Amino acid sequence: MEIRIEHLTKDYGKTRALSDVSLTIQDGELFFLLGPSGCGKTTLLRSIGGFEQPTSGRIFLGGEDVAGKPVHERNTAMVFQGYALWPHLTVRENVAFGLEMQKLPKAEVTRRVDQALRDIQISELADRKPGQLSGGQQQRVALARTLVVHPGCLLLDEPLANLDAKLRRDMRLEIRRICKENHLTAIYVTHDRAEALSMADRLAIFRNGRIEQIGTPEDVYRHPVNAFVANFIGETNLREGTIAHFRADGSAVVETALGNLVCSTVPATRKPGEKVLLSMRPEAFRKCDAKEENSFTMTLRHIDYLGELADQIGETADGKLHKFFEINPRGRAVPGTVIRLSIAPEDIICLNDNG
Repeated sequence: MEIRIEHLTKDYGKTRALSDVSLTIQDGELFFLLGPSGCGKTTLLRSIGGFEQPTSGRIFLGGEDVAGKPVHERNTAMVFQGYALWPHLTVRENVAFGLEMQKLPKAEVTRRVDQALRDIQISELADRKPGQLSGGQQQRVALARTLVVHPGCLLLDEPLANLDAKLRRDMRLEIRRICKENHLTAIYVTHDRAEALSMADRLAIFRNGRIEQIGTPEDVYRHPVNAFVANFIGETNLREGTIAHFRADGSAVVETALGNLVCSTVPATRKPGEKVLLSMRPEAFRKCDAKEENSFTMTLRHIDYLGELADQIGETADGKLHKFFEINPRGRAVPGTVIRLSIAPEDIICLNDNG
């Protein structure tokens, strides 16, 4: 099912939750709505599902304008953060509930419930009640209950928020598998960037009711349009600079407080003398022993040893703090140590605006 949103606005009194939002979600796509609390992502999800009525704009599900249609006529199914399982019903009865409300023949209900339980790999839990299940098992039941009605679109509102870190990682893979095997168009709301980066086909970053950027996880992470997106989708170091000149290979030399940095992502439309804002991810740096292109020194001020990496904060010569990840660190770094780092020209991202 393709989903098309055209100029959607939603007001709650004098508060604007969504402001002229337009986007298209392709059939079979796992699409994420990502942003801080209160940015409008859940309002958009609930508007698609029919739980909220927009102030203006249009929503098309599979080419059909669903303005004014109630929830049960939209061919969507929603998985809530709290799972919303009936505590007095067994797993089988919970999964069958929606089909029984549709008054399907008993044999058809049984067939589809058995299939859903097999697909979600919880057949052995069929006779248990929700209170006898772990959080991950309850999550699977909630998914089975939505899939059994064969929705054209699956809506997920922070479904993993109540699970521990390891179970969240396991369920990411499970939800993506289920969506792809059933060719479901799925819209997933979260503020967890790891969920979005690891699961999404594409994602939209929201702020203050507007979309800041849409793209694949790789596009948004590697090429954020502004400082807000760069900081929200991952950690970064921001540096202001001035374009000195362009080199024959198309890269730009940018004057910064760290010294001249060669950056291959400055658009050719920019001019020498223009101010730019550069984004440099902590993992993009490497230690080097001698002065080389795109290198600078910093004095270590704080080190968090995390096993697979050391999360380090240093102070550069101009007095600013700078974050650096050392992958597979050998030995403990010591605060006060002076180190030299370098970064490749393609890993210095010239942002479109300061955001």
